[in-house]
Amino acid sequence: MADKKSSGYSADQIQVLEGLEPVRKRPGMYIGGTGEEGLHHLVWEIVDNGIDEALAGFASEVAVTLLADGGVKVTDNGRGIPTGKHAKTGKSGVEVALTILHAGGKFGGGGYKVSGGLHGVGVSVVNALSEKLTVTVYQDGKIWQQNYERGVPLAPLKAIGTTDRTGTEVVFYPDVSIFETTKFNYDTILDRLRHQAYLTKGIRTSIVEEASGERYSFYFEGGIQSYVKHLNLGREVIDDDIFYVDKEVNGVQVEVSLQYTDAFSETVKSFANNVLNPEGGTHLTGFRAALTRVINDYARKNGLLKDKEENLSGDDTREGLTAIILVKLTDPQFEGQTKNKLGNPEVRGYVEQVMGEYFNYYLEEHPAVGRKIVNKALLAARARKAARAARDNILRKGALDGAGLASKLADCSNKDPKNTEIYLVEGDSAGGSAKTGRDSKTQAILPLRGKVLNVERARLDKMLANNELLNLIKALGVGIEESFNIAGLRYERIIIMTDADVDGSHIATLLMTFFFRFMKPVIDGGHLFLAKPPLFELVKQGRKNSVFIYDEDELDKQLDAEIERRKKEGIKLDDGVERYKQAGYVEQKRYKGLGEMDASQLFDTTMNPEKRVLVQVRVEDAEKADAIFNKLMGSEVELRKNFIQSRAKFAKDLDI
Repeated sequence: MADKKSSGYSADQIQVLEGLEPVRKRPGMYIGGTGEEGLHHLVWEIVDNGIDEALAGFASEVAVTLLADGGVKVTDNGRGIPTGKHAKTGKSGVEVALTILHAGGKFGGGGYKVSGGLHGVGVSVVNALSEKLTVTVYQDGKIWQQNYERGVPLAPLKAIGTTDRTGTEVVFYPDVSIFETTKFNYDTILDRLRHQAYLTKGIRTSIVEEASGERYSFYFEGGIQSYVKHLNLGREVIDDDIFYVDKEVNGVQVEVSLQYTDAFSETVKSFANNVLNPEGGTHLTGFRAALTRVINDYARKNGLLKDKEENLSGDDTREGLTAIILVKLTDPQFEGQTKNKLGNPEVRGYVEQVMGEYFNYYLEEHPAVGRKIVNKALLAARARKAARAARDNILRKGALDGAGLASKLADCSNKDPKNTEIYLVEGDSAGGSAKTGRDSKTQAILPLRGKVLNVERARLDKMLANNELLNLIKALGVGIEESFNIAGLRYERIIIMTDADVDGSHIATLLMTFFFRFMKPVIDGGHLFLAKPPLFELVKQGRKNSVFIYDEDELDKQLDAEIERRKKEGIKLDDGVERYKQAGYVEQKRYKGLGEMDASQLFDTTMNPEKRVLVQVRVEDAEKADAIFNKLMGSEVELRKNFIQSRAKFAKDLDI
């Protein structure tokens, strides 16, 4: 680690761009919202400052403590925020960093060569949105401290003791008048710290929750190699060896690690200065170009690809690939405030150069692995050709371009997608009730017979041979794979409506797997929902007075409220009868299938926009979702068994 005293990080290197006033008025502009995601963004801002110190070579530990009184403490052992006087403002470097937006050492002042928190809003925004905050800096043998309330310093920075350590400690309490919740999620922070430890070789990250006593720390000597191994847990890898390269080109550090599995999808994550770029960018483009070229060259050189055969496509070479691309550079250019995509054009060439040279060496030195990779790509190419032939055949029949709709689809009369929805209904019986009871102007019905194909274990050619999935693809109008276009979506809402039993849950999971693997933009656009049919009907004299209940907690509340009301009215209750009778009902029905309801009941309880309950399907953590779908729908039975056993105590209403 570099000498902290010789780093040249001083108060004068903090550049001031603008004031802090707008933050409390419009917090969403700075942290994305005031819900749980925005709340945790406060932690990320402070943690990322510690990670930036590690990237610069001045820190080896970042620790988070969830305090029992609701506060959060974040500590690092870096250089500490500069405590000297800032020339332009006359204030300490600490006060400048905590009270002025866009004040930081990351705007060309020389404090950081590589940084992830490039917008510099970090600790000042946390300060502005906290009821109280205390910053403690360990620097030059002294302990410095300053206290704030809602971004306002209570007194100047002062020395309160001596020390032989260095670093920064921030303790903050989110403002309850701003945030919808101030309860932090241990697992959410745990995941973030795990990822940062993977991406920063040699750093130790840790978390402690005082209230529960839970604690965990991470340290990965292997860095992104360990990350690839983690992502492939539960998958069948084609070889245990993991490719890894770490090379600097013209001041840009390029790290790549990859391993192939027997999966049909790819998992590739690209990062710049430890910031995830979900839409990729120039580093991902360079990686893909090199990967495809090297595999094709290797295949031809070793006679695995004949002269007359066409080259393997990029999609072919990436089937089953798990890879991490990490670049570290002084001046990253991101497209948009969210840093979704890296734009530096020179980075493409650097990554392509490093990946091309060292992956070629790897295949030459590991011929058995090289042969397995090429053979997997050749299988993917054959499947792709079969799928293309199947798709072309369907297109000739006018089935995937909107000309020919699914045979079982009962479409709606309104053709404006913004005002329409489609129900994917389990079984012909429930489908018939749904067709009869629906609002035919805005609601389309597509019955699905039996359980659809598990796409986690099937390539596209098998999917297109499956009638239920083919009908679904036809009905939605977005195409599939190469022809996929979200602009063609024919309905604003896609609603999965299945029975409230084990089979119904399985069918819903199969359909969600399909959308996650092949139509994720449908989920990302907020178009996918689960219908929530009622579990219980409480019947009074005359069915018109029935009350429909959607879960057991709601049932208990309803019965308790009715029993309490009747007691207050002086009605004598018979303790020897069921609770629903004590509550004044004549029958309590438990629904397991949609077919148990007639058309009008199905509409009133599950399809009527004014009364129904819909659950929107969202992907908050794509990595976790990928792992769960792999566990639930993949080929590893033991993983699925462990998943079920670990959650058995939470199960309700099992069909035994």
